[in-house]
Amino acid sequence: MPVVRDLRVLLRLTNFRRLFAVRLLSQGADGVYQVALATYVVFSPERQATPGAIASAMAVLLLPYSLVGPFAGVLLDRWSRRQVFLYGNLLRAALASGTALLVLASVADWLFYASALAVTAVNRFVLAGLSAALPRVVDGDRLLVANALTPTAGTLAATAGGGLAFLARLVADGSDAAVVLLGAALYLASALASLRLGRELLGPDPDVRVPRLGAALASTARGLWSGLRHLAGRRPAARALGAMALARFCYGALTVMVLMLSRYAWAGDESDGLALLGIAVAVSGAGFFLAAVVTPWAAARWGTVGWMAACAAAAAVLEPALGLPFAPVPTMVAACVLGFTTQATKISTDTVVQRTVDDAYRGRIFALYDMLFNVAFVAAAGVAALMLPPDGRSPALIVFVACLYALSAAMLWRRRRT
Repeated sequence: MPVVRDLRVLLRLTNFRRLFAVRLLSQGADGVYQVALATYVVFSPERQATPGAIASAMAVLLLPYSLVGPFAGVLLDRWSRRQVFLYGNLLRAALASGTALLVLASVADWLFYASALAVTAVNRFVLAGLSAALPRVVDGDRLLVANALTPTAGTLAATAGGGLAFLARLVADGSDAAVVLLGAALYLASALASLRLGRELLGPDPDVRVPRLGAALASTARGLWSGLRHLAGRRPAARALGAMALARFCYGALTVMVLMLSRYAWAGDESDGLALLGIAVAVSGAGFFLAAVVTPWAAARWGTVGWMAACAAAAAVLEPALGLPFAPVPTMVAACVLGFTTQATKISTDTVVQRTVDDAYRGRIFALYDMLFNVAFVAAAGVAALMLPPDGRSPALIVFVACLYALSAAMLWRRRRT
């Protein structure tokens, strides 16, 4: 397979291999830690999970990416990137260990969320640093391949970490603190792996002049505003981003509903509910993978915007048909369908933005895109928290989401030729 061949070529590069190990361990730890937080909030026997608690957990996990992300690069151009990996992962290991102690102590929710927020905020610097350091360990001819493979491998590592967390929770007899400590151990392993890289190897170059910090932060804020104004003049990109935000909002609201159904409506105990949630995540992931296979062909046949409209229309019909019975099997089918349509919409949006936005503004637009992507998901969790009853059965939420999908389909279909 070409992908395997390309990865084998890259792994012959010693420094790439070492940086790759830091990425895999770091993102694997992220997967463990995120699943540990989710299971503690939703499935701990001693806690009465509510949609509001789930919304708070999602905000903790996602908002740092949105708020810190655009400004992380300003600091990464001043700090040794190797030291960011070392001290960032050491800090996360310490903070995660503190989170485990808070879980054992059953402290107030706000203190637990503050600890989790600190861990996820540091993550943004580590991920941005991994991307910034890549050109220092791969030559220009192989950089495109490396950029394609390493984020995908990191996502797979995070997924594997999530699976490892589920397994560890079973082995540890449901101990959320033990799973959090496993994440802390992986963060520590990533920090130690970074020591194999030279301190000055990954940059930034010490002799390169950079703007003063205040000026750089102000410039970043102005750049985001400039990107927003540029987007206002690129209607196809703006419409695609709007459709993506609606799809992400719908997916987020239904994710909270499935969490509540798994916890209270479908299972006799927490272990059964956790198993059902794992199945839902797996089938949704299968939908994501299928979308990556089908979308290039479908977009070529119907046009990128036409394919987005078809996905939204399919979701508008199938989501209430499969979801309103509130039964596990049709809901799992719906999870696969919505995973497919959401990822297909995101892939198509990426393409529209890349085609219609000027190259000089593309980085800023994608920074805004990243913010919108996460904020839509958190906002959906907040709306779901207001609409969902304790057992998660809300026909009103399902109908509301179906109407949003139908609205998106109608708007996209009307503009598919523009």
